[in-house]
Amino acid sequence: MNFLDFYHMPLYRPPSEGDNVIVQATLGCSFNRCTFCSMYKGKSYVERPLAEVCADIDRLAAAFPGARRVFLADGDALALPAGHLLALIDHLRERFPRLARVSSYALPANLLRKSAGELESLRAAGLSLLYYGIETGSPELLRRIVKGATPRGMAAGLEKAAAAGMKVSATVILGLGGRRHWERHVDATLELVNRVPLTYLSTLQLVYCFTPGGVFRAPQGGQGKAQSAGNGEPLARTATQHWPPWGAPFGRAAGRPSAALRSLERDLPFLRERALHLTDQRLAESVARSEAIH
Repeated sequence: MNFLDFYHMPLYRPPSEGDNVIVQATLGCSFNRCTFCSMYKGKSYVERPLAEVCADIDRLAAAFPGARRVFLADGDALALPAGHLLALIDHLRERFPRLARVSSYALPANLLRKSAGELESLRAAGLSLLYYGIETGSPELLRRIVKGATPRGMAAGLEKAAAAGMKVSATVILGLGGRRHWERHVDATLELVNRVPLTYLSTLQLVYCFTPGGVFRAPQGGQGKAQSAGNGEPLARTATQHWPPWGAPFGRAAGRPSAALRSLERDLPFLRERALHLTDQRLAESVARSEAIH
């Protein structure tokens, strides 16, 4: 099977789904306005017809008959109507007899729109893991990055998912507040992740990869300099300080840790003082590398 011809590129998935079957239930992102994300800027959002997706599933099942895990792409298959998703998952179960898990990205707005009953039905069918971008707990920063979500709305959606028995792997972005707003970013994010039911929590590092002053800085209210100077060090260390002595409220740090926290990726609970020491060590190495480059 030639995957470059099979899939509608570009194709993205969480790192932990790298060895699993990927089914493109939708193309692009149903929101696609977040200023920090360029993943689907070149794609128009399309809800693919069920018959078309089922035909893809048949081909994938022939190629990988023993697959146990399937990830539903693109940006947010949860945008699909519940009935459509249930039919799709039923077909997956028919074609993959050993199927143990179905997962998907979940935008805050689309998770919130699903009723408790719909989420329970999807979980019973096999959709058991959602990848969810919190990014920040600050209402102001959420508006600046055009996330299309509020802390209250995210908490409500995540509580519904947990009540339905779904696992949630969430991400926050280090450096999102820049040097000017880092304290607001840290405090609000820690408050949110410590009160919502998460199974996994990972960090992403904000970097500029393309033209300076591009799509991310424009909506920041003329604060490009402050934003570009941002880094993840305050959040990395402060988050570790504020974990309870018995460990974090989530089961395991996983997925995409920053360099500063890579040594902390282990089963919790762990000794907080040891975690702080490792964090400080990694931050010092990060600063030394940055100074060597510049």
